[in-house]
Amino acid sequence: MPEISDEQRERIESDPFCETLGVELVALGPGVATTELTITDDLLNFHGTPHGGAVYSLADAAFAAASNAEGDTALALETNMSYLDAVEVGETLTADAERLHESRATASYDVTITDEAYERIAIFRGRVYMP
Repeated sequence: MPEISDEQRERIESDPFCETLGVELVALGPGVATTELTITDDLLNFHGTPHGGAVYSLADAAFAAASNAEGDTALALETNMSYLDAVEVGETLTADAERLHESRATASYDVTITDEAYERIAIFRGRVYMP
């Protein structure tokens, strides 16, 4: 299994959008990544639950990290998100991304988003193009 360079990890960790939301990269390997986000009041929607865009961004960050971990550019072609449950303020969500399939020019990933009790909160699927 190839190792991820420090430079590549630093590049992925320095994503300005993720920094703004509070998304943290906690693990990175070839075709896999884990990100975390603690739900704060400023990430809630008008129902008082985590905004779908915040949860989506957590999953998308794991997807982007996993698909770009090995240094080659991977660009999202399509994504799909299913929301299963909501959580409370203060809870930390974890997104685990894993490559399922890779061809010459595309790859597919699954991302599972869980709460602190390891219950599924959402599921995300994505496909990238690697020029």
